[in-house]
Amino acid sequence: MLIGAALPFLDFFIVNVALPTIDDDLDAGPALLEMVVGGYGVAYAVLLVLGGRLGDMVGRRRLFVWGTAAFGVTSVACGLAPDAWSLVAARIAQGAAAALMLPQVLATIQATTSGERRTRAMSLYSGTAGVASAVGQVLGGVLVSVDLAGTGWRSIFLINAPIAAAALLLALRSVPETRSANPARVDVRGTLLLTLSLVSLLVPLTEGRSTGWPLWSWVLLGVFPLATAALVAVELREERAGRTPLVPPSLLRVHSVRSGLAVIAPFSVGWGGFMFVLAVVLQEGLRLGPMTAGLALLPMCAAYLAGSMAGPRLAARYGRRVVTAGALIQLTGLTTVLATFWFGWDGLGAAGPGPGLAIQGLGQGLLIPPTLRIVLSEIPVDRAGVGSGVMVTTQQAFMALGVATMGSLFLSLAPSAGMREALLITFGAQLLVVVATVLLSLRLPGSLR
Repeated sequence: MLIGAALPFLDFFIVNVALPTIDDDLDAGPALLEMVVGGYGVAYAVLLVLGGRLGDMVGRRRLFVWGTAAFGVTSVACGLAPDAWSLVAARIAQGAAAALMLPQVLATIQATTSGERRTRAMSLYSGTAGVASAVGQVLGGVLVSVDLAGTGWRSIFLINAPIAAAALLLALRSVPETRSANPARVDVRGTLLLTLSLVSLLVPLTEGRSTGWPLWSWVLLGVFPLATAALVAVELREERAGRTPLVPPSLLRVHSVRSGLAVIAPFSVGWGGFMFVLAVVLQEGLRLGPMTAGLALLPMCAAYLAGSMAGPRLAARYGRRVVTAGALIQLTGLTTVLATFWFGWDGLGAAGPGPGLAIQGLGQGLLIPPTLRIVLSEIPVDRAGVGSGVMVTTQQAFMALGVATMGSLFLSLAPSAGMREALLITFGAQLLVVVATVLLSLRLPGSLR
């Protein structure tokens, strides 16, 4: 299950350091390159809640197996794509496969563990997700530089096939089947409205800047509040009628869910945007090669893993104070990274931002695992699928939003202001997001269940 959990996070970020090489090979251009990143993220975010619901209905192990197999096949399609549009289509299909697979991991943990075992499982899940996100860019840089058998950037996708095959075989042998005792039908109207809401927000924010903000982008942004209001109204009506909507409003009234998602949202915006901007700065600003740019993130990976292993145990003793401490450490690390780039830009190598990245990774490792556990702590087992789907959708949608907003801010400022100044402004905006995370963490439940 942890192998399956790693793959979607790995693939969200692995493409970042390969974008210049993909552009050279396929003559993609800025708009299609952003679709290579954004198409995966949008499809993934849009279908996650539905994936959780389907797992509750037909069996979480079964959906995990189907999703893992589909992820392997679509990864091969990405690696064999003959042109940019084929790559975009394959990436969208890959995001849809990930949405079938990932919700089953958290739902299975929730349904099959309790007490100390659940704490350890959530710690391993959170560590896997966080490290896979950072390792994605490290691995992407290494694979592009090594150029395995002349495959170049294609190897970043082709490598998923044997990993997915291993996860598939292990799942068939060792993962127990679980499903909801009272599975609810698929909420078709809710699914369509959630899809419309996320697409109308994420697509124009992802593609608007690179296409010159055409009329369609503003029309979609205008649709977003209407679609969201309609989604809220339909879901409230479904629940009042005694049915189970796609996103149950009652779930969002649970204090642990509401307060936990309020922390995850700004964290994910900052994390998605930071990793995208950092990949651009290391390669195009500091002129580091793909491998060197990827290896620069190793201090963050190691520190995140250490923090994610220690975080749940500390949280069991100190409660939400660990989350707040993690957010403050993250704030310190981000400030250190920003100062490193600002005062040491000339001659700064791959090791330069290492100390700041390590501090930031430690804080994130302490912050996110306890928060994920808090969100799921008060959700009944029979709603584990929809609960994990809502949580991961929030995480993924706001990561994509971070890439779209912070990435667009940075890329729009860099040509005129310069890359160092654009980075200062963009990371300065992220500092405000991290401050919001600190303040919102104070509203979490005092202790973990």
